[in-house]
Amino acid sequence: MADQAEQLRNIIKSDAGAKALNSRPMARVITVTSGKGGVGKSNTSINLAIQFRSRGKRVIILDADFGLANIEIMFGTMPKHNLSDLIYQHKNIKDIITWGPGDVGFISGGSGIEGLSNLSKGDLTYIIQNLAQLDAMADVIIIDTGAGISDAVLEFLVASGEILLVTTPEPTSITDSYSLLKALNRHPRFSTNNTQIKVITNRVENEREGEILFSKLNVVVGRYLGLPLTFLGSVPQDKLLSQSVMQQLPVSLAHPGARSAEAYSYLAEKLIDPDSDRTLKKRGMAAFFSHIVANKRNL
Repeated sequence: MADQAEQLRNIIKSDAGAKALNSRPMARVITVTSGKGGVGKSNTSINLAIQFRSRGKRVIILDADFGLANIEIMFGTMPKHNLSDLIYQHKNIKDIITWGPGDVGFISGGSGIEGLSNLSKGDLTYIIQNLAQLDAMADVIIIDTGAGISDAVLEFLVASGEILLVTTPEPTSITDSYSLLKALNRHPRFSTNNTQIKVITNRVENEREGEILFSKLNVVVGRYLGLPLTFLGSVPQDKLLSQSVMQQLPVSLAHPGARSAEAYSYLAEKLIDPDSDRTLKKRGMAAFFSHIVANKRNL
């Protein structure tokens, strides 16, 4: 695989690749994940996107929960094209972006990223140049991963410099969150120094319960994995959030005064905080994808 690795590096270093990667300041890529399904991961992605947008940030969500299409269902919008069409049909990046409520763009993952190891140099150059355009179109790109510990999920997490881990008070959610972090920590390409892991406790009764939940997870992770975690905040149990899901409209738009919407507003404020932003190493979307391609090729 050494020749494939060299080929990918040459594409990135080429004039076309360099132009794509350095055309403007890199977008902030935030990857939202969870140890199991049903804990509110996609709701977190969507509502943070809405809150970012309300603060003037241009936002695009990549639905990387391949095959389930959670984002488009929750947005009530059917995309014409998806990421697979860009990769395998050479659609332009603008063709595969669907605009949902609140003027938030999203890209459906389609069938996923299988077969990337077989792409030609020309295919890779085309994809990297297109994905680099996202850096010019968005200030923040949110990656909504699949749930659990699949190879695809780990590839996205390893490529990300900023991870939001969503968990709930359910014992299975806590143990699955730990298992996900354990698998990530064991990944040969995971870099603790270049990755920030922030925890959001969802469906809690109050902030205090969220803090206790984080503390329990943090103690175990610190003792056995040595991974530094940051508590970002909590989202309370909220019937209005459940109602908004049925309405296929984010709670931040459907019920902006709801407890959950106010919590998402608070979380967005913390993420936008200038001091937090300065500590991030922004990679941009083209570099993010290139890292995933390298993993798929077992480089």
